[in-house]
Amino acid sequence: MNLTTEQDNPDSKNIDQMSTLDALSLINREDAQVAAAVREALPQVAEAVEVITEALANGGRLFYLGAGTSGRLGVLDAVECVPTFSVPPHLVQGLIAGGLEALTQSIEGAEDRPEDARYDLIERGLRESDVVCGIAASGRTPYVIGGLSYAKALGAKTIAIACNARSPMGEIADISICVVVGPEIIAGSTRMKAGTAQKMILNMLSSGAMIRLGKVYGNLMVDVKVSNQKLADRASRLVMRLTGVDSERARTLLAGANQDVKSAVVMARLGLEYEEARELLAQAKGKLRVVIGGD
Repeated sequence: MNLTTEQDNPDSKNIDQMSTLDALSLINREDAQVAAAVREALPQVAEAVEVITEALANGGRLFYLGAGTSGRLGVLDAVECVPTFSVPPHLVQGLIAGGLEALTQSIEGAEDRPEDARYDLIERGLRESDVVCGIAASGRTPYVIGGLSYAKALGAKTIAIACNARSPMGEIADISICVVVGPEIIAGSTRMKAGTAQKMILNMLSSGAMIRLGKVYGNLMVDVKVSNQKLADRASRLVMRLTGVDSERARTLLAGANQDVKSAVVMARLGLEYEEARELLAQAKGKLRVVIGGD
């Protein structure tokens, strides 16, 4: 297979002889092409968001599957869903070839074992209602192919993110997101442009699904999980902005709402107690706009 991600980039053939600024300028120019390449795949990304949204809304889970850089990016996106959107850790999970040890050190041979992905998914009780998203710049990583194949056989929805056209992963998956970013500045170093493209797509998949699920009001992070002082301050500002109360009242509302921003907002706007606010939000499937309206 003639992989674009493994080809030499003629523009960087003398990068080792360039000044630092010239080398960095070249890297920056190459990076600027990534967003345009991702734009070409937006219809497929949108289709994937709809599939993920439907699955999560009906009790399913999202699994990211990858090796090396791709696996680490999947784990990163999954982990950040918890504080950003207050989802339980099991809802979005990142699986990486080689396990947790591979997050901090390279375990290159792990990606060559397709059976490992099957075992990892079985261990997590993969169900037909779940979605498995495979991530690999080459589009042919055995670990990812093994996981996608198992998920497909089980009846779960499958998504492939690759940076080479007509990839084996894309052939397997229900939805193929192909973003061809061209040869890397350092030949084969797919942690660069390919990694950037993957990160952008993962941002869209998780954020897009969470927006559709009502975890954002306007562009505000109203489902933020208050787990430190920074996030407590953010929650207070959100309540102030959406209700017009002062900071002291906002903190009081949050305390009475178990630090849940949406409940605190409903309590202030509709004059309700916490349990009443929670019931209204539950009836609206967590969508704040359904409860309080707004432009």
